[in-house]
Amino acid sequence: MISLLWEQHSLLVIIVLFFNLLTVLSNQRTLRKFHQFAPPARWPRVSVLVPARDEAANIRPCLESLLNQDYPNYEVIMLDDHSGDQTWEIAQDVAARFPHLRLLKGKPLPGGWLGKHWACHQLGEEASGELLLFTDADTRHAPTTLRHSVAALLNEDADLVTAFPREEVKTWGEKLIVPIMAWGIMAFLPLRLAYRFALPGLSVSIGQFMLFRRQAYERIGGFAAVRAERVDDVALGRRIIRHGLRWRLMDGGDHVRCRMYRGFWEAVDGFSKNIFAFFNYHLALYLLGWGWVSLMFIEPALSLGAYYLTGETLPHAPFPQAAIAVLLSLLIWYLAYQRFQFPLYLIWLYPLSMTLFVLIAMRSMVQTLTGRAEWKGRDLARPVIRWL
Repeated sequence: MISLLWEQHSLLVIIVLFFNLLTVLSNQRTLRKFHQFAPPARWPRVSVLVPARDEAANIRPCLESLLNQDYPNYEVIMLDDHSGDQTWEIAQDVAARFPHLRLLKGKPLPGGWLGKHWACHQLGEEASGELLLFTDADTRHAPTTLRHSVAALLNEDADLVTAFPREEVKTWGEKLIVPIMAWGIMAFLPLRLAYRFALPGLSVSIGQFMLFRRQAYERIGGFAAVRAERVDDVALGRRIIRHGLRWRLMDGGDHVRCRMYRGFWEAVDGFSKNIFAFFNYHLALYLLGWGWVSLMFIEPALSLGAYYLTGETLPHAPFPQAAIAVLLSLLIWYLAYQRFQFPLYLIWLYPLSMTLFVLIAMRSMVQTLTGRAEWKGRDLARPVIRWL
């Protein structure tokens, strides 16, 4: 049976890619933009909460964009999480021009907490709003961001609205790695099914932009409930579903911009921290999953390359199946990258991008298993590994 499946796996790859294509096409219609919603009758108070650690290069434009919103009822609070650079001094300079900006110094990190989670927990305790917007210090916001995102949350009757920002990619390392996150969600997360069946495994949250109803945030336990989870945004989104609450994913690219990482190695380190955690440390399933991804997206391209160079394809990826798989992959990449405004020439490099991402996934696993994972100068505790 296993031998037969291996012999026919190229056909199975085509079938799965076809369903990935259908998922992308469906998500293109389901994923809405902030400006598509009517203004509400009342504008609830919003607390905009910004944790910052060593963000001297980003904090000024981030805060200034948030302090220039056209929303009638909001506050902005920034917490400096023991930065070793000029983050605090720059924030003080901004506060001198915007008196309604509140600045906090983070308390010492308690045992059992990850740094950003502790910073966000402190921010949540200081907030006065009915709605809480957690956003990263490397984001930039259009003046209408609050107004349109609040309208989206209220019109959708959601407890959490999370959004894709416009991810800015400038170096080749960023271009090859960063867009895969958005591509993966578009190709593998069918939003209509996720909304209908409300399964925690069919959900995603984007930590760069999470707008909660305060009551929902407190009901799920806030950041205290996920204090040791490396992928805090995903963990919070799953708790929303487990508590019977409602979430929506939006395309926030017209309102929010972010340069997530600066350069190849920063991107590698960032994703290495998160990928194994995203899969809940299920080791066998993790290895099988990435092996399958390699068969779907790398093997067909290698087979066509071998055919071009030698006239022979790989043994279990004959030319017709490999060509169809590559064409389907190119179409999936094109639709996802076009939607999120990534350079379209990158679709031709998808085999290289996917190879890099598989290697990063293996690095994430090895660093976690050996206890060598760290982020921003802080060691990350070794989690419980699940073998299945």
